[in-house]
Amino acid sequence: MAVVRLPSLLAREAGGQREFDLEAATLGDALRALPVRDLCLDEHGELRRLVNVFVDGDDVRAGVGLETALRDDSQVLVVTAIAGG
Repeated sequence: MAVVRLPSLLAREAGGQREFDLEAATLGDALRALPVRDLCLDEHGELRRLVNVFVDGDDVRAGVGLETALRDDSQVLVVTAIAGG
């Protein structure tokens, strides 16, 4: 099972749960299974601009994005950026 970890901001919206063990073939499958999927993915099903995701330490935007394959022991870290001025 892949482990998905959320930052505290998203965990609050997920009922306080910061970690999810998920059966998912791809990163997209895992993110769509989260209770905060709408905060991670936009209306087109793509990663939101201010959401960064790392699978086993690698930035998914530098690879195949949501099509990133997950292994049973994959570690997924969701990081939200803060914007403003």
